[in-house]
Amino acid sequence: MVDRSFADLELARLYDALNPWGPCDDFYLDLVMTAPAVLDVGCGTGRLLRGARAAGHTGRLTGLDPAAAMLVQARGAAPDVEWVLGDFESSRWRAEFELAVMTGHAFQELLGDEDVRRVLAGVRQALAPRGRFVFETRNPAARAWEEWTPERVHGVAGADGSAVEVRHEVVGPVRGDRVTFTETFVGARWERARVSRSTLRFLAVEGVDALLGAAGFRVVARYGDWGRGVFVPGSSREIVTVAEVL
Repeated sequence: MVDRSFADLELARLYDALNPWGPCDDFYLDLVMTAPAVLDVGCGTGRLLRGARAAGHTGRLTGLDPAAAMLVQARGAAPDVEWVLGDFESSRWRAEFELAVMTGHAFQELLGDEDVRRVLAGVRQALAPRGRFVFETRNPAARAWEEWTPERVHGVAGADGSAVEVRHEVVGPVRGDRVTFTETFVGARWERARVSRSTLRFLAVEGVDALLGAAGFRVVARYGDWGRGVFVPGSSREIVTVAEVL
């Protein structure tokens, strides 16, 4: 089920303003620009592929996402990119891409091992021999969810220019590797606040590698930040993984 923040058309319009282009986007853009055919899994508003096309990528760019409201933003901004609504059960490619990416911590929305296996199987089938899958997940040791408190207010401008305030709050005590939180949107144009409830999985690096290995990938690079710094298990905020088809 798609979270309300992605399924609601008005909230989807706020995504890029809430998540402005940054070092993570530069990291992925460098990779995309060197690959003739790229699949962006969970592409959202399509910002990465839109950026690649604007930067001069002339090859095949394909974005896959289950949220129609997000793809509305993508299609409107870059009609020359292939935008596909659905998942790997509705869309099947065979050895068609040199690179697949999964950005924006979308990997954390895969809450169970079976969910991860299904996506990895789809990615592996879509990749050509020696194709690479690059993605990131937050390192659970950094405990990023402790910063998701209602006192931290994010202010952005809505599509009509009106101000919108966004707050995050973790729901209940954190148990295991899943964190549930609410995202509350307050704006003058809405009579009531709009609330989206989400759950993310904070999978440790050992679990990531075990699932990749079982799916037919080998890890060829691992970074702890967007500058390609060394991954330090106890302190790095990100687990940035570059995996290659065996």
